[in-house]
Amino acid sequence: MRKQKFNRRQFLKKSALTAASLSVWSTLKAQPNAPANINARVIGANDDIRVAVIGFNSRGQDHLKGMQEVKGVRIVALCDVDSNVLGREVKKFEDKKQPVTGYQDIRRLLENKDIDAVTIATPNHWHSLAAIWGIQAGKDVYVEKPVSHNVWEGRQLVTAARKYERIVQTGTQCRSSPGLAEAVAWVQAGNLGKIKVARGLCYKRRASIGKTTGPQPVPESVNYNLWTGPAPMEPLRRAKLHYDWHWVWPTGNGDLGNQGIHQMDIARWFLGEAELSPRVLSVGGRVGYVDDGNTPNTLVVFHDYPTAPLIFEVRGLPQKSGAKAMDNYRGADVGVVVDCEHGYIVNPSYTRVNVFDKDGKQIKTFDGKASHYENFIAAVRSRKSSDLHADILQGHISSALCHTGNISYRLGKVTSPDELRSTMRANADLADSLNRMQEHLGANAVNLTETPLMLGTALTMNPPSERFTSNADANALLAASYREPFVVPEKV
Repeated sequence: MRKQKFNRRQFLKKSALTAASLSVWSTLKAQPNAPANINARVIGANDDIRVAVIGFNSRGQDHLKGMQEVKGVRIVALCDVDSNVLGREVKKFEDKKQPVTGYQDIRRLLENKDIDAVTIATPNHWHSLAAIWGIQAGKDVYVEKPVSHNVWEGRQLVTAARKYERIVQTGTQCRSSPGLAEAVAWVQAGNLGKIKVARGLCYKRRASIGKTTGPQPVPESVNYNLWTGPAPMEPLRRAKLHYDWHWVWPTGNGDLGNQGIHQMDIARWFLGEAELSPRVLSVGGRVGYVDDGNTPNTLVVFHDYPTAPLIFEVRGLPQKSGAKAMDNYRGADVGVVVDCEHGYIVNPSYTRVNVFDKDGKQIKTFDGKASHYENFIAAVRSRKSSDLHADILQGHISSALCHTGNISYRLGKVTSPDELRSTMRANADLADSLNRMQEHLGANAVNLTETPLMLGTALTMNPPSERFTSNADANALLAASYREPFVVPEKV
């Protein structure tokens, strides 16, 4: 296939043609699959690392900024399915006299042999496929979290990274905080005794996305075929295409797999667990409003790890009805709290950990920030995955914890408040989270008798195989059916 390479004027003209041809795009069946495997070049010590950024309407803006701040990195190509977004960024580089090649189709970008590494900040349903294609094309990859849209494709991504010996970093940038790394090592050394429970918190306001009454127009600047990619090609059924894809299952993973995966990853890091949890149970709902979203805005997930439980709490509603402030648990709203035998830690930010003794007196603080992008580029030069702070395997496991929590929720049943309390009574840690969640919903005038929560299915997993035991419905949700030609390969 011919490489798309054009200046801004040509690009805008091309974009208009592309938008007008959407109906043709949707009927094409013989699109090529992944680009052919391309051998990566050997990068010299003084060579620039030539980087392409894929997807930058939101999180990708940080990729652009962060990569340009790394010494020895040169942005050489950009890719976005929205021609307005792409044209805007191409012009910025042109204005700086830094020519870049613009692409709407990632497959054409990956054919470019003059690219060493790609960063990926597309919607979640594209992450694994884009990263695997990038690896197969000989690129090193920095992929945003969650690294997958389901458990199976995340493992496929890890397999591809190892097979092709590519450097693949997960966008969980907290892993590059020296303060957090020191705190984890300090706790794991037993300075507070054994860990009793680790709690991840995602108390982040998520308002209604509105309720439409029928299919909505897709922005003319968006190539909807490419935007949809591996997901089912369906009419747009929400007011806003961009960002609100987080709150519907075909493209997103709810806030558990959005903001929440950062804190899920940190909590698992403290526990030192290197596999999926053997048992998982979730409770929650999308409550407080009726809109076009279907992922829970309120959720408690219980991962029953051998070391200690990992409990995760999602809250999208405010502290109380009409308020702007969010709830706070022991000093954190988006963070992690780890209880140990002789004290506890509170991680209230991406870089800081406060340590308290068992009487609640603060006794120590860890803090420190470093560039996650610099760490990726350093590993690209050294060719050692072990130099990465967030190797793709770590990203896969933490992403998968979000997915298994969501699977338990999706297979659940509507349950009365009394039945919920009765079910949780035997587990003090889980009951504590549930009771606080119910108080929080009461403060938001959510009547749980009229809009009861979902009690998820209690699932048991075989961690080495990453398969649930004796539950075909749950196993079916570990993977997805992909829309050709955007198919995550069975054999990478």
